[in-house]
Amino acid sequence: MTIRTHASHAPRIAVAGLSARLVAQSATRAGLDVVALDVFGDRDTREHAHLWFDIAGDGLSIDRARLYDALEQAAHLPRMLGLVVTSGLEPLTDELARAPRVPRFIGNGGEAAAVRNPRRFFALLDDAGIAHPEVRFTPPVERQGWLVKCPDGCGGTHIEQAEHVDETAPGAYFQRLSPGRSMSALFVAARRETVVIGFAEQLSIPMGHLPFVHAGSIGPIDVMPTTAIRIVEAIETIVRKTNLTGLNSIDFLLDDDTFRVLEINARPSSTMALYEAARPDAWPRGLIGAHLDACLHGELPRARCAQSTMLPMRAGQRVIFAPFTFTVSHALSDACFSDPACHDVPLAGTRIEAGMPVCTVSAIAPTLARLHVELEREHARILRSIQMD
Repeated sequence: MTIRTHASHAPRIAVAGLSARLVAQSATRAGLDVVALDVFGDRDTREHAHLWFDIAGDGLSIDRARLYDALEQAAHLPRMLGLVVTSGLEPLTDELARAPRVPRFIGNGGEAAAVRNPRRFFALLDDAGIAHPEVRFTPPVERQGWLVKCPDGCGGTHIEQAEHVDETAPGAYFQRLSPGRSMSALFVAARRETVVIGFAEQLSIPMGHLPFVHAGSIGPIDVMPTTAIRIVEAIETIVRKTNLTGLNSIDFLLDDDTFRVLEINARPSSTMALYEAARPDAWPRGLIGAHLDACLHGELPRARCAQSTMLPMRAGQRVIFAPFTFTVSHALSDACFSDPACHDVPLAGTRIEAGMPVCTVSAIAPTLARLHVELEREHARILRSIQMD
């Protein structure tokens, strides 16, 4: 446990997941005192958190015993509003929502079972006439052109090409590869109503046997008005049928004016950083403020603040992966920490294996073309620093 001393008397929230940085940063904007629980303990996570707990398991995993021990300690802190989860805790979400001696769960617990269970979710889409790629729950005869997905995964590490998989994990399902750009929409839900914040494009890279490892996102992205209306209607239908609450995101493929739904992430998404960066005046309390309002009070943000597709600026974030195994030096850690475009900054002495995430770079620009240039420049600069370190 790491403690950062300050004299705040603000309400507290606990933020838990593989990485707590993004939500902790948003919560700080909302005037909240953050208790962070994650596996990295990055410098900027600790900068935005009054307390940080190490919940790392083997590799990039969460240790269940450490998690519960930390949450029980957090529950005894004064002014604790509750727990917000990020990616990596999908298998434990329903359990955490019902668990005693931990902070109140702020988000989707058992209510999200209909979107977390592939059999129920795709049946729901079929019933509502919402398009999605073909799905099977038994192996196809010819596996080429199919993916295997685990419903409790995140970051693309739960997706494999079916022809390379001999045995599937319990609950896994097969989904046919389909054309289109990988997109998402961030939305806030409350009392079976929803406000869509905006659309973003998801970036991915192949890594070993994993074809779609999450590598960042850019947005807001303009979508043709008629298509955007149909996507929003699909989200509204899903929310009415599932009673989702707070911040959520929907992943889909966009092929010209055709969209196919892939999945729902029933928790705050990393794309929230795009909208906060592109127009911070629209979210003076951060989007976590909107999440808390929806979950605790049933209140949705004003629609005029949520029209992110009309924003004049574009924002992007890109994950930098280690080109080789190395140990982070003091110089590299300090240089990244002092750079406003660099996030998820590792501590000096951290050993990072080849292919693992090192940090995240961000950029803001008036056009998407310029944004790609700025992101590539930041990416290349950090890679050079790693190679010269």
